[in-house]
Amino acid sequence: MPKVCLVSLGCAKNQIDSEQMLSSLADAGYELTDDPSEADAAVVNTCAFIESAKSEAIENIIALGKLKENGRLRRLVVAGCLSERYKDELLREMPEIDALVGTGSCGDIVKAVAGAADGQRAYFGDIDAPIAEEGRILSTGPGWAYLRIAEGCSNRCAYCVIPYIRGKYRSRPMENIVSEAEALAQTGVRELVVVAQDPTRYGSDLYGALMLPELLRRLAGVDGVEWIRLHYLYPDALTDELIGVIASEDKIVKYLDIPIQHINNGILKAMRRRGTGDEIRALFRKVRERIPGAVLRTSVITGLPGEGEAEFSELCDFLREARIERAGVFPYSPEEGTPAFSMARPDTETAERRAQIVMELQEGIMADFNRSRIGAVTRVLCEGFDEETALWSGRSFAEAPDVDGAVYFSAAAAEPGRFCDVLLRGELDGDMAGEAVTTQRED
Repeated sequence: MPKVCLVSLGCAKNQIDSEQMLSSLADAGYELTDDPSEADAAVVNTCAFIESAKSEAIENIIALGKLKENGRLRRLVVAGCLSERYKDELLREMPEIDALVGTGSCGDIVKAVAGAADGQRAYFGDIDAPIAEEGRILSTGPGWAYLRIAEGCSNRCAYCVIPYIRGKYRSRPMENIVSEAEALAQTGVRELVVVAQDPTRYGSDLYGALMLPELLRRLAGVDGVEWIRLHYLYPDALTDELIGVIASEDKIVKYLDIPIQHINNGILKAMRRRGTGDEIRALFRKVRERIPGAVLRTSVITGLPGEGEAEFSELCDFLREARIERAGVFPYSPEEGTPAFSMARPDTETAERRAQIVMELQEGIMADFNRSRIGAVTRVLCEGFDEETALWSGRSFAEAPDVDGAVYFSAAAAEPGRFCDVLLRGELDGDMAGEAVTTQRED
């Protein structure tokens, strides 16, 4: 039985694509392995969102190409966003690649790996087509999984390549999403991490209305699901109804990821973001008032051409005022094909220096937040035993997977994928640490 190894890079949506490809390969009779040196074929599912992601993808392709050169791999397939964005360049410059699979052709992965079509190196379908309802082999957990509710994006922010490589915004039918959530719960998934490029616009294309509140009510009714976590709530579509559902539904964790990118009106306009700085400020105040104790996350971009010291200072002042507990900070990455690429040449050094300043500012805010939690008892989803610290590790409502830290705790007994209550006693290298105060919870 031939073995295949799949390396998944990039975002949660990409990881779901990888899980679907793994399921297709397993159904076709391939044996799956995590070790490329043991594989007959390798697939790299790539990201191409910003320069660092492209570099990571290329490095992985080159490393697997060397395995192939040494006779360990017979076939190398590159899938995902890098393939979609740089098809011609990859085919021309990287002969070690046997086949490319675009973001609209994940269903062709078996043909691409098998080399079924003699001489065919490129598989590219319609990136605007409805989302394929495919099986998955979960690569997350234990106890949690991503749940994709939409694909693509139609916002057309000036700096972003997503619409060009992932297509226009397409919502999945609500009944399909709920059915998948029920199936995941039956396998032991207790936390659903709801993802899309813009979840707040769920249903606008399919039903002609913003249907995320109704979808969340339906998901909250799924037996076995205990946590529903939302990734990315665009500020201009975070309605009063949606805030109300998040506040009132006990299963929705009070963790809101609201990407703002900036606060200055001029920079927001240049970015083609909807709304103004004052509207963003008012929204954060509203969320704090209506959802007491909520943990907020955002993302910001520094160094967009036109951002002077005054605009950057306004951003820093807002972050000091809003005290957002979590933040992703990115120096502007000029991406060819986007409207922002035609702007004045960016000052990379200044963008990186400003990103570092914001990160240091946010580290102080996070440290204050961590200290405020000491002495509290929090519910934690156990994820496993950490050999380095000799402690169990997991996440509370305040930590999203892959982007935030962890909660480390001692316990007489714990089980990955189950909940327990942890008394927070201090910090451990920026993460929280404590001890379990109850046995694992059955719910």
